[in-house]
Amino acid sequence: MKIEKTLQSRIKEMDFNDIAFGNQYSDHMFCSEFKNEKWKNSIIKPFGDIMFSPTSLVFHYGQAVFEGMKAYKDKNEEVFLFRPEENFRRLNKSAVRLEMPIIPENIFMNGLKQLIDIDRNWIPKNYGQSLYIRPFFIATNGVLSAKPSKDYMFIIISTPADVYYKHPLKIKIEEKYSRSSPGGVGFTKAAGNYASSFYPTRLANEKGFDQILWTDSSTHTIIEESGTMNVFFYLKNKLITPKTNDNILNGITCKSILSLAKKEGLFVEERDIRVSEVIEWLKTGELKEVFGCGTAAVVNYFTTISYKENDFFLPDFSEKKRISLYLKKRLLDIQHNISEDPFGWRVQLKRYL
Repeated sequence: MKIEKTLQSRIKEMDFNDIAFGNQYSDHMFCSEFKNEKWKNSIIKPFGDIMFSPTSLVFHYGQAVFEGMKAYKDKNEEVFLFRPEENFRRLNKSAVRLEMPIIPENIFMNGLKQLIDIDRNWIPKNYGQSLYIRPFFIATNGVLSAKPSKDYMFIIISTPADVYYKHPLKIKIEEKYSRSSPGGVGFTKAAGNYASSFYPTRLANEKGFDQILWTDSSTHTIIEESGTMNVFFYLKNKLITPKTNDNILNGITCKSILSLAKKEGLFVEERDIRVSEVIEWLKTGELKEVFGCGTAAVVNYFTTISYKENDFFLPDFSEKKRISLYLKKRLLDIQHNISEDPFGWRVQLKRYL
């Protein structure tokens, strides 16, 4: 792999006490090209603009997938990745669905690890902060024909990250618009999935809600996801989350929360959750907590759920007693190398240079 280090780091421009998610990027990026049926020209180089033909098929037919992952520091400033093999597998699962070539593991992992090692000074040191890493994969072939590209580029960039949501969320159950549909690409991290969610989310924001609780496209009676997060419902000692399918992203944070909950002795269910069930739980007071989880958000609990213009308020109690925040702390303790990692999720990043 070729490495071109920047001559002038921009890290002095970074205020680690005031991190705005996705506004400032680390010094370098990794790029690899797929041409003539082969991966080649892998390089780590200074972060900067890349030129593409206006006929590149990513702009016209949407062949674009991505991942979200993080690197963390412990008190000794050692660096750890969290379950990177899961991101590698999911990126390729997304690529297969969009008729894109498989990225070899050595290109993904070597590019990722050496890039983050070079930019390890960009990883914040405070608890809960991280370096958010964005691998993405786009079609670059410049022939305006509605068929898969022949050429592609795989890129990894990163940005220092703090808390994504700075407050609990007010959620609206969606009754008209859909995030995905059976047989579609909802289970992938296809770029278009997120673009199609922007308009209905704006409509919800205009009514005072932070996010949408997505429902199935056929009947709008079954809960799927919340915004870009997987969603959990907590009733007494039971934690329930929608079972993943073609409509729902198989979240890595979600799987981690499920494993932690089981280890803590909670009864866990993965199944279809009907909107009518949720409304009944809210009316009877049986529902104690609802929270979303994802790589960027980690875990964030909800205060209000609205359905058919009616607002239902979740119980208001001490954050110390919230199962959502307890599980979040258990997860962050593993990610920051504060507690033992009984699952083998934490991957220490060695120094390459």
